[in-house]
Amino acid sequence: MTQNTSQRLGSLDILRGFDLFVLVFFQPVFMTIVRNTDIFLLEAIATQFRHVQWEGFTFWDVIMPLFMFMAGASMPFAFKKYLTNGSVASLYQRIIKRVILLFIFGMMAQGNLLELNPEKVYFYSNTLQAIAVGYLIAAILLIHLSLRWQIIVSSGLLILYWSLLTFIRVDGYGGGNFSPDYNLAEYVDRVVLGRFRDGSSMTEGGLDFGNYRYTWILSSLNFGVTVMTGVFAGMIMKSGMAKIKIIQWLAITGVLMIIAGQLWGLHMPIIKRIWTSSMTLYSSGICFLLMALFYYLVDYRDFGKYLNWLKFYGMNSILAYMLYMVVNFSSISHSLFFGTEQYLGDFYAVLIRLSNALIVFFILWFMYRQKKFLRV
Repeated sequence: MTQNTSQRLGSLDILRGFDLFVLVFFQPVFMTIVRNTDIFLLEAIATQFRHVQWEGFTFWDVIMPLFMFMAGASMPFAFKKYLTNGSVASLYQRIIKRVILLFIFGMMAQGNLLELNPEKVYFYSNTLQAIAVGYLIAAILLIHLSLRWQIIVSSGLLILYWSLLTFIRVDGYGGGNFSPDYNLAEYVDRVVLGRFRDGSSMTEGGLDFGNYRYTWILSSLNFGVTVMTGVFAGMIMKSGMAKIKIIQWLAITGVLMIIAGQLWGLHMPIIKRIWTSSMTLYSSGICFLLMALFYYLVDYRDFGKYLNWLKFYGMNSILAYMLYMVVNFSSISHSLFFGTEQYLGDFYAVLIRLSNALIVFFILWFMYRQKKFLRV
């Protein structure tokens, strides 16, 4: 835990906070209400808070890309003092430390490390680990390449991933097959991760991969691009342009990326589970538009005072994520409201979920008031 006294761009913390608020508070509570009521309008809205099965995109699918995008958006600001002073070695020490910690936290959040069960140790299967790999790729590009070459390499990674999945065919996988069971990214994960892939288990007939169809190894190429799109947004906000120009650049870039993603999706479908190149552009375009909106509200119109409570989540995003993924507060909630289930019926489940989310909220509020933040 460290204290943070440096000046920060308010929209970055508040947008990151919005992302974590939706993840750890709004969606769990809202979806519990939907499951325990029979209100058509809520059910219609709820479709945007469920992941699509394979092709397509909902609002809920942008939560992970936005988390990664925001990691990139802060990098031009965080790296400035190191690059200005020529302290690249110190910067790399910080980068490696962060990557290692994110991987460990990712294994904890996925439930694999804390279970202490060797049969359920899965190395690469969590959002925090995707951020770690994307962050490492983006950091190398930001430190060593000019803006022009950063754009060229990022575009090259998108094209490389598309080319691999489109033109490489091995044992019936790939060759332009983007189905859940026969895309090349699925094949590479099975070969490289094997028994250590999430969802896998040893059976009498051999290794069973179950129904788990998220991919990580080849998808890491586009994890790096997603973080880099955040870096580009950070550069725009750090450019010194007039604020209205910054908003325009963010918005126009977002619209162009969405269009490019949709056009590319005519050949390579928008599929979050394997992080296709079309999905990378499409989701990053949405992230750019959200960044433009929050920059407009917070840094241009000065509405930050109405949204500062989101900083409870945004300035302690890793802690918020870990509390949500690792700690179960249900025992406390059941104890607090013991005996009320007979009166509340189906709404008792809503009350418990709301209580759990509020416990996390008050922990984050307390940490914010104490100026204590979990840094990696």
